[in-house]
Amino acid sequence: MIQDWLGKLTDVFKKTKDSNIGKLFTLVDEEINQLKSALTKTEEWRDLYKAEGTTLDLMGESLNQPRGQTSDEIYRVLIRGKSALNLADGTMNKIIEVLSLTLDCDPTEIEIKTLKETGDNEPAALMITKAPLEALNRVGMSPHQFAQLAQKTAAGGVRVALVNFQGTFRFSIDPNQIEQGSHGFSSDGTDGGTLGGVYTPQKEDDLPI
Repeated sequence: MIQDWLGKLTDVFKKTKDSNIGKLFTLVDEEINQLKSALTKTEEWRDLYKAEGTTLDLMGESLNQPRGQTSDEIYRVLIRGKSALNLADGTMNKIIEVLSLTLDCDPTEIEIKTLKETGDNEPAALMITKAPLEALNRVGMSPHQFAQLAQKTAAGGVRVALVNFQGTFRFSIDPNQIEQGSHGFSSDGTDGGTLGGVYTPQKEDDLPI
């Protein structure tokens, strides 16, 4: 840009960057670049996935969603969840839809059953039989916080009794061969299956929802 400005000067000026006018243009160019950078960041931070800090706080405040002590990653989840909760009607399909929109994952990564379907007699209780481990790890959300999020989307009086964090790890069906790759032991340190677990909601620091 500086060279373009210099080229527009009349021949009475020395058209080099180390000239007095060139040095002045350099200072102006630096200020313009800083201004461009600030405007670009402002535009980018209008995107929920890129916003940080106080900018993210303002987005949450517009939806009446407090941050509490959560990180930017989890706060983005809460903001998405606040918007998605408008879709909730208490049905299991809607709970799955809301959770998948909130965690930015595919609905097929979440499965829900009633406890009656699993042989329990409790009438108004749900069990999450499949949870999106990768999505939770991505944002740093704890099992308790996910259970709390699921409870928030359920109908009034319905309890989320159990969450099953199903992993992808499995042993080989061939006893003479080790299972490797995306479902077994790691082959090169970058792949390998994930271990799962079962979580029963108990007392822990709650999310501000």
